[in-house]
Amino acid sequence: MSESIIGREESRPQHLDTPAVLRHARRLAAAPSGPWLHAEVAQRMAERLAIVKRQPARWLQWSAFIGNSGAALAEAYKGSSQLWVEPTAELLARSAAAARGGWLQRLTGGSKIAAAAPADVAPGQFELLWANMALHAHVDLPALLAQWQQALAVDGFVMFSCLGPDSFVELRPLFARHGWGRTAPEWWDMHDIGDLVVGAGFADPVMDQERIELTWTEPQKLLDDLRELGGNVAPDRFTGLRTPRWKKALLQALDRELRGPDGRLRLTLEIVYGHAFKAAPKLRVDAETRVSLEQMREMVRRSSQ
Repeated sequence: MSESIIGREESRPQHLDTPAVLRHARRLAAAPSGPWLHAEVAQRMAERLAIVKRQPARWLQWSAFIGNSGAALAEAYKGSSQLWVEPTAELLARSAAAARGGWLQRLTGGSKIAAAAPADVAPGQFELLWANMALHAHVDLPALLAQWQQALAVDGFVMFSCLGPDSFVELRPLFARHGWGRTAPEWWDMHDIGDLVVGAGFADPVMDQERIELTWTEPQKLLDDLRELGGNVAPDRFTGLRTPRWKKALLQALDRELRGPDGRLRLTLEIVYGHAFKAAPKLRVDAETRVSLEQMREMVRRSSQ
């Protein structure tokens, strides 16, 4: 499903528990690698790079370690300059260490790779911003999109993916029946994200989504795999300590209520994709209009192309 964004009156913003988001980010930073699901989504998103005609010389990955896009992007833009931006100190240390490894430069054809915190990203320097599976774990999406818009050069391209609100939908009635609380946040939907992309100053945004069905043979393996993706960061989740008795009841409920006709446990994921361009800024014309020297240079450059 693909569509251009035209704006809507209704909005359903997501609400996340900030301490829980940071806690799960620290835990993921200590994992051997980024989440397995994110690597799969990165492969699917990388197939869309063909729509980018411009070959970026400088581009950045936002939340690079958790995005786990290394294998998907190994062949893309070899020899270019990459910046890996990480939202926490633990993730930044992890990516900085990887960026210093010679094996990574060999894998990416001699690309120059560095790591930085969001506050240290130079404005207007990048032709492509890649953010795989990052939006649904950010507590202030409008602020994040504003950072992206500032980081990109004019005509720069942003490509992103995230979980949609119908992810793990099968767990909601199961938890509701047993009174176990909310299973996940009410993530932004595709249309709301598109509206925010437009509001951040991007042009020609296109959003689409797909559903991925995951299956398991055993409920414990299902829980283990979900834990590798992060954790429940809904503010209204159950926040007390669970007991071994509760876990046993959960495993029994999963085994009883999620098995399909083929005998496998099933969960659905909604993956939202989006891309957009950074348009040239529009000058507002008043009785007296001031234009900076840098703006004049940019207008001359664009008119000569």
